[in-house]
Amino acid sequence: MPFMRADCTHHRALTRAAWLAAVALSVGSANAAAQTAQAPAVGDDTGAAALDENRWSIDASAYTYIVPEAANYVQPTVNANRDWLHLEARYNYEAVDAASAWVGFNIGTDAKVSWTVVPMFGAIFGDVEGVAPGYHASVSWRKLGLYSEGEYVFDADDSTGNFFYNWSELTFAPVESFWFGLVAQRTRAYQTEREIQRGLLAGFGYRRLEFVGHVFNPDDSAPTVVLAVRVSF
Repeated sequence: MPFMRADCTHHRALTRAAWLAAVALSVGSANAAAQTAQAPAVGDDTGAAALDENRWSIDASAYTYIVPEAANYVQPTVNANRDWLHLEARYNYEAVDAASAWVGFNIGTDAKVSWTVVPMFGAIFGDVEGVAPGYHASVSWRKLGLYSEGEYVFDADDSTGNFFYNWSELTFAPVESFWFGLVAQRTRAYQTEREIQRGLLAGFGYRRLEFVGHVFNPDDSAPTVVLAVRVSF
């Protein structure tokens, strides 16, 4: 069964409403900022650079977990970035019927070896309540990519609920629109006999859309399957 604490229906409804409000606020702020940005004058490179720095980029993803002997669920995430600022909202990540809101800042460089690090801090509410420092990090070189995200949750109700969550990928992209590789995760969103789940992934992209399939513990008689779709704006 998925890892969660008992609660009441009213509490879950409030949690979902709060999460949806946070996502709507982030998306609304991003759209407003994009609409009010002024275009640079023709031939004005300084203006073009300023416009790029003040433009919001938004992406939304939904990961569908098909878990053996447990209830399937969807884990949505929304990210919004503007220059150094990173905002993020998650649901069903730390636990089913838990939501989290994050703020962080972007650090990185686009060179022969490109890298990005996003230190973050988040608040968690719902079936898990607490705070968490976290991060996103990625490195790419030629056709190889390494990505990792993690957070350490400090449970406000019970310190035994403190836990380090992690998702990591190592990928190879023979062409820009297709990639495959290895994936690992450590989670308490659902129960598993393995501390760290390992698996395979394959994905492809088309314009602003990406589709990725993951198979965790493929040597098990009933592996966990995670299907993901992502759209960027």
